[in-house]
Formats: sequence, structure tokens, C-alpha cells
Amino acid sequence: MDTPQNTALTRALTELPGPLPARGVIHIAIRHTDRFTVVGNDLAQHPGLSTTAVGFAVRIQSLPQGTEVGIKALAARFPEGEKLIAAALRELEAHGYLQRARTRLPNGRIVTRTVFCNHPTALLRHRVAAAPHQPLPTAGPITTPTQASEPTVKPEASAEPEPEPQPTPDPVATPDPPAPRATPAQASAPPFVRLLPPPTAPKPPRPPLPRPRELTPELERISTALLSGLRRHAPQFTLSEEHVRELVPGVAAWLERDAHPDTIRHTLTTNAPEPVNYPYQFVKHRLTVLLPPPLPGAHDLTPPPARRNPVTPFQTCDGCERAFRAPTPGHCRDCRTEDEQQATAA
Repeated sequence: MDTPQNTALTRALTELPGPLPARGVIHIAIRHTDRFTVVGNDLAQHPGLSTTAVGFAVRIQSLPQGTEVGIKALAARFPEGEKLIAAALRELEAHGYLQRARTRLPNGRIVTRTVFCNHPTALLRHRVAAAPHQPLPTAGPITTPTQASEPTVKPEASAEPEPEPQPTPDPVATPDPPAPRATPAQASAPPFVRLLPPPTAPKPPRPPLPRPRELTPELERISTALLSGLRRHAPQFTLSEEHVRELVPGVAAWLERDAHPDTIRHTLTTNAPEPVNYPYQFVKHRLTVLLPPPLPGAHDLTPPPARRNPVTPFQTCDGCERAFRAPTPGHCRDCRTEDEQQATAA
């Protein structure tokens, strides 16, 4: 049987404005009006979180406040196992998205309270700007003196239901529990670093089209014929006369570096995307980026002469026939010393 086609998706694809990319994902974005959750790219594209941890972070963020998000509760709701869920929660806790703390209620019960923050890096930056003289904790309770100016952190509690309180004359206020200390994984968790530049960042200028030292009539003729004949080998590389004139210096620079016309044609048309929407830009890019270096000359391929240190030859002493090194024949050092002593004594 044939694979069923989604005609609605195909129709929406044809209605997208502008040219579509030749490869990669194509987004069809439909604005939600109800039942949606806003997920930031700092979480969706976090380089330190696994896909499983990101998926559970999105699921926890989409649950209403007060929903139990413990390991057993998530395992009963979703198909993943408890070990996989526990590992994902540990990742979220290490990177500051999740905090689990044991809290004592006024009636004496001890429960585990789960707090989820959808953008912990923004929360940390806000705290540093509000109190730069205080040390920045990696994990701690959300209630702070500057809570009015901080983003709202929704505690999604997994606490047990509290029984009805008995009437007491004067309830004694219990102090807040001490802040839990940061675990080694939380203390050593690296801050979020953006790997991609923001969309508003200025793009580096493109390198110019290469040009020959001298555009001779012969180089211009061969380059024009090569560019005009590209459509014989690949119809998608049909260039206009104006584009051919602009690209002639780039082909001439290749020819000046002893590149064969067949090599240039093969480089420009091989492994091209389907289809080539902008052949002029594509050919210009390849002429610029794939420009080969000049061929080395005979002088460049000649190895440098080996540097040899002068070696003093061996000589035979005329007096004692001992071998010694000297540039010319004669007596060795001992015989010369003995002759000098005899001459001095005489």
C-alpha cells in the first residue's frame, strides 16, 4: 500500500512566503490560542542537557501547579522507566532547572517540595544585579528579600494532602527550614554558554572574488567559454551574460594557477544541491573558497643544500708515527713540545 499523504500539510507548505530551503527542516508555525506552554531556546537547545532531560523539563513545565512530579508519579504518567526519569531529574537539578527540598509543614509533617524554574540563568543574573556584594548560591530557597522584583517561580508541589488542622489556641510559628547546601554537581555545573551567535550579530564580510595578476585576452576568452558552457553539463548552471562577465576574473585566476578547464568545470558542478536556486552565488562561492594555491616551481621543489662542517683530516706524525688531526702533515703536539724543550735547553 502507498504511504498516506497529509494533504493539509502539503497545502500549508505551498502557502509559505519566500523561497524554501533546499535541505533541512521547514517550519510551519501556527499560533496557539489555548493549551500551550512557552519554552525558551535556552532549555530547548541547552548543550549540557540530554534530549530526555529536555523532554521531561517541557512536560513538567506544562503541568498545572500542584501536580505531583516525583519519580513514581512521572513513571505512572509517562512510558519512560524510573531509572531514566531519575537520571533526567538529576540533570535538571544539576543545571538549576529543578530543586527538590524536604520541608516541614506547620503540623509537623515532612514533605518533599519540588520547584521548577523555566529560565534559571535569568534568575541568577537578576540576583547578581540586585545584590552584587552577596555571594551567589547555586541552589537555595526561592523566597528572597528581592522577591517582588524577581520573575515568578512556580512551585509545582508534590506534597501529600494536608489533613484538616485541629483548633489550637495559639499556633506556634515554626522557623523556615535552613537552605539546603549545593551538591557537588550543582556547584560545578557550568553556566549556560550560547554556542550560536544571536540573530542580530553582524555577519563577517564575504571574501572577494579572486582576480588574476593580468587578465589577458586569452584568459578572458577561455573563462567566458567555460562559464557559458556550464549549462551543457548541468542545466541548472545557466548564467546570464552579466553574471558571466562578473565571474570571468575568478575563472581566470584559476587558469593562471595552471588549473585545467575540466578540473574547474568539475569543481563547480559536482555535489551541487538540488535544485541550485542561485547559480551565480553558488559559482562565485566555489571560485572564491576552493581556489587552489599556485603550483610550486622547480626552485621550490629543490631541497636546500646540506650544510656540512669542515672535518680536519688525520695526519701521521713524522717523529713518533702517531695519528693526529691537523690540516697539514708534521709533528704531533707531544713531539712539538719535546722539540721546543730541547731547543730551550740548548
